[in-house]
Amino acid sequence: MDHAGPPDVLPLRPLTTGESLDAAVELLRAHAPVLLTVGAVLALAEQLLLLPLRDAAGAVPPAYLPTWNRLGLYWLLLAAGAAIEVTVIALLGGLTSRAAGAAILGERLSPWRLLDPRGGRFAAVAVVAGAAGTIMFTAALAGPVWFVAYAVLGLAVPALILDRVPIWQTLARSSVLAVRGGLRAGLIRVLGYLIFFAIRAGLGLGALNLTDSGASWLGVVAVAGWTILNAVVYPTLACLDAVLHIETRMRTEGLDLRLRRARSNAQRSGQHLVAGT
Repeated sequence: MDHAGPPDVLPLRPLTTGESLDAAVELLRAHAPVLLTVGAVLALAEQLLLLPLRDAAGAVPPAYLPTWNRLGLYWLLLAAGAAIEVTVIALLGGLTSRAAGAAILGERLSPWRLLDPRGGRFAAVAVVAGAAGTIMFTAALAGPVWFVAYAVLGLAVPALILDRVPIWQTLARSSVLAVRGGLRAGLIRVLGYLIFFAIRAGLGLGALNLTDSGASWLGVVAVAGWTILNAVVYPTLACLDAVLHIETRMRTEGLDLRLRRARSNAQRSGQHLVAGT
């Protein structure tokens, strides 16, 4: 049975940038067993998919730095990595959006409810995640366009789950929400990514200085290490997407006021409002 969650995970008011980041972490903590487990599976899949590209590009563990005579292949590796990252975050967004939708009503979904395919639109989430990943691959090949694509793509799955928009409208809905208020949600999304990128880069470079690059076991350890690290980072970023979606709706569409009015009538009415039905 679901039970009440902490009331301050997603307060019914617009949030500051710091509060949005804190809310994402709190949402992850509230559903850590499910999100970290699914995140670990997807992070491992990412590492395995990137292995042949890393080998072709001459990128060696643990930091996978570029080889100067294979920069073209390394650029392709970076684009593929960016596309897979966006796809994984979007897939996790299907779960974090459900969790955030319950949290805004003062509830916490049980693990079984969170993973229940009924109402989860898992197939639709996979389609939207694949589309976002494809767009990101193209954008990443163009270099700086990566920042624009990452800023506007993140709210597509939350729009699918929380607003219940059709698949073909999710990317447009995400872009509209991301650019409101001077690209506020989009910039916070990029900021969140850069924070965790800096952490991952620092750990990777630190590991490079502490390990023997010729060790035969280094590849396995690197895959395991990046999997563990990304198993935390990706669900956190997916939680941030869900928080930003709801926060932007509260800031620009008065969702918090609508939910307060709905709570005075019935909790069920509030659930319909969050779902956009």
